[in-house]
Amino acid sequence: MNARFTSLGIHLLLELKDCNPVILDDIDLIKQVMIGAANEAGATIVGETFHKFSPVGVTGVVAIAESHLCIHTWPEYRYAAADIFTCGEGFKPYEAAKLIVDRLQCKDPSISEVQRGVISQATSTPV
Repeated sequence: MNARFTSLGIHLLLELKDCNPVILDDIDLIKQVMIGAANEAGATIVGETFHKFSPVGVTGVVAIAESHLCIHTWPEYRYAAADIFTCGEGFKPYEAAKLIVDRLQCKDPSISEVQRGVISQATSTPV
């Protein structure tokens, strides 16, 4: 018997190099970027929190019904690390990633995909 495998969700890891440092250090802009990306890619936002570091940098999380979008910025290095995890059908994570890349004016993005919750359909039984 061949077991088929499926994943419960995908997790995109964004390595964002050579971004606009002014944007990376502006909490209001980062909040707009992340919430806008979530909304425009079809997510259902259920919460959010952002924090401005001193002297520089921003971190933020947008909780979505489909999971989350997160970011942490290092303006002094023109770098941001972001991740998008989704287990929903209607949310388009790659669209959200493209919006984040574009709005941070990132010139050197790298996106990796990780399958999360990989399970065998032959042995899985939802509780």
